Amino acid sequence: MDNELLKELRELTGAGMMDVKAALDEAAGDKDKAIEILRKKGQAKMGKKADRSANEGVIESYIHGGKIGVLVEVNSETDFVSRTDDFKNLAKELSLHIAASNPLYVNKENVPPEVIEKEKEIYKEQFAGKADMADKIIEGKLNKYFEEVCLMEQPFFRDPSVKVKEYVSNAVAKMGEKVVVRRFTRYVLGN
Repeated sequence: MDNELLKELRELTGAGMMDVKAALDEAAGDKDKAIEILRKKGQAKMGKKADRSANEGVIESYIHGGKIGVLVEVNSETDFVSRTDDFKNLAKELSLHIAASNPLYVNKENVPPEVIEKEKEIYKEQFAGKADMADKIIEGKLNKYFEEVCLMEQPFFRDPSVKVKEYVSNAVAKMGEKVVVRRFTRYVLGN
């Protein structure tokens, strides 16, 4: 059986490896017929990677010197990908980054609106005398705040020229599957 065809059908349909194999066998290797079989069985999830759900994955942990502990949940679409060394390395690197950089949120969308409003108020007071440029300054300051507190916006600790979201995107391109950093917790002894 052609591995390239298997891979292509998995990407097109979102179906599992065994389901794709069975459909190809049933369709005698005919790609279009295999897709039709998968769709009829309700196993195909046509669409882009962004639309597919990532419910498999790992929870990675890291303890630094017995003083800082991190748990991070990283998800993928299939357990096949979540068991690969590339995926495990991504989760490990993210846990190390979280320990080193202390983000508060996964991404901008996770920052509560009241926190954003409070930050805007602070910036408005700081730049009250520069009303003509206040909006642009506030927007810039807010983006800088997101870089400090949002994991995906932070410069990656191993290569500050790359943001964490770019590091994850590079891993997604390599693995060929949607990967989501779902959540994390960072513990500091005494806090």
